[in-house]
Parts: sequence; C-alpha cells; structure tokens
Amino acid sequence: MNLGGKADGKPLRVSTIAIDGPAASGKSTVGAWLAKSLGYLYFDTGVMYRAITWAALKRGMHIADEEAVTRLAEEVRIVVSRPTEDDGRQYTVLADGEDITWDIRKAEVDWAVSPVSAYPGVRKALTAQQRRIGQKGCVVMVGRDIGTVVMPEAHLKIYLTASAEERARRRHVEQIARGQESDYDEVLRDMKRRDRIDSRRETAPLRVAADAIVVDSTSMSIDSVLAHIKGLILDRFKMLADAGGPLVECQQGL
Repeated sequence: MNLGGKADGKPLRVSTIAIDGPAASGKSTVGAWLAKSLGYLYFDTGVMYRAITWAALKRGMHIADEEAVTRLAEEVRIVVSRPTEDDGRQYTVLADGEDITWDIRKAEVDWAVSPVSAYPGVRKALTAQQRRIGQKGCVVMVGRDIGTVVMPEAHLKIYLTASAEERARRRHVEQIARGQESDYDEVLRDMKRRDRIDSRRETAPLRVAADAIVVDSTSMSIDSVLAHIKGLILDRFKMLADAGGPLVECQQGL
C-alpha cells in the first residue's frame, strides 16, 4: 500500500493503527490484511488472553479463581510470532514453548476467555507486554481496549463492529470449517453473553474511543471493509503529513 510521503528519500507511514471491536467483528482478518499490506507487525492482543485461558483450563484451574489465574498470567511465557506453519494461521502462539495456535480457538476457550480477560491482574500483566510491542511503532494492534487503554496514543483508531447475529454466523461457519461441532443458536447466546461481560467489566471495558472511527461491517463484504479502511488510512496519512507528523520510517526487526 503506497501511502505517499518521503523524508530524505525514505517512505513515511502512520506508525500505529489500533483496531477494537467485539468478538467475530472481523478484526483479525482486517488487521492481518492491513499489516501485510503495510509491511507492519500484526499483533492480535486477544490471543494473549486466550493463551492464559487455555493454560488455566489445561491445568484444571477454576476460571472463577481470580488469584490463581492472575498468578498464571504473571508466570506463563507467551510468544506471538509470524506464522511458523503453512496451515492457514495468521500467527503462531506459543505458551511456554508449546504451539497452541489452534487450541486457543476451541469452544471451551471461547466460553471462558471473557471472565479471564476481565481480571484486573491479568490485564495488568498482559497490557504491559502489549504496550512494549506497540510503542515500537509500525504495528497494527487488534483487541478490545487498544485505543482506550493499551495504545491511547495510536495514530489511527478504528472500532470495527457488526450485529450479534452476523458475528455469530461468522463464528459458526468458522468452527464448522475447522471440523468442530457448532450450533448457531448456542454460538449466538455465547456471543451475546461475551458482549455483556466485555462491555460491563470494571477494568478496561469494551467501548469506542472518543477519537475512533466506527465501521459497521454487518452488511459489508470483507473486500468492502478493507477498501473502506484503506481509504481511512490514506486520509489519516494526509492529515498527519499536512500537520507535520507524527510519521515514522518503519524499521526491521519489530
């Protein structure tokens, strides 16, 4: 994606893009495409909460045991990297060296991740890691609270949403495609339950940042969403360039 603009012959780019929104709103698909198009690092922060949830379930912990789950979040080493397998994954997730990329997308993790992500101690432990990555710049960060908590200084904030029914349909189709058992009505109930938990939690609730641009993808194709957001990036680049920044040269090794 050519954003135009140069300094000393080198391209300048909007440094940090935050994409927030509810479950199955298309954040991961859009974020991965943007990162690839821009040559940015793609970082879905939600995988960290899923990884802790998976680790807690594997250890037989009660998800309601906030103290134990928080302690686990402080101890487990989570690594998120570019894909290491050619199996359709957007990234590879390791927990203490174990590849759990697909395990964290199972229904039992879907069910338990919202309570885990609501624990203040868990969020504190993981937010610090997320900010360190985001502050390096040239990153597309995807999650629930990027624009409001993790990276409130992000240069472009997008809140991507869709109706609960459409999001449940997408998740249902995704689970079937992966060979998992899936019932649409059950997925829809769980989607609404997660929305309630995410939006009502005391710590970093899901909400639209004051300076975010809302994109409702309910009746949009993925190509339409991508084209629309590409336009938003180009507009933001022009605005920042006209104002004299903040723009950066993307570095390697992020």
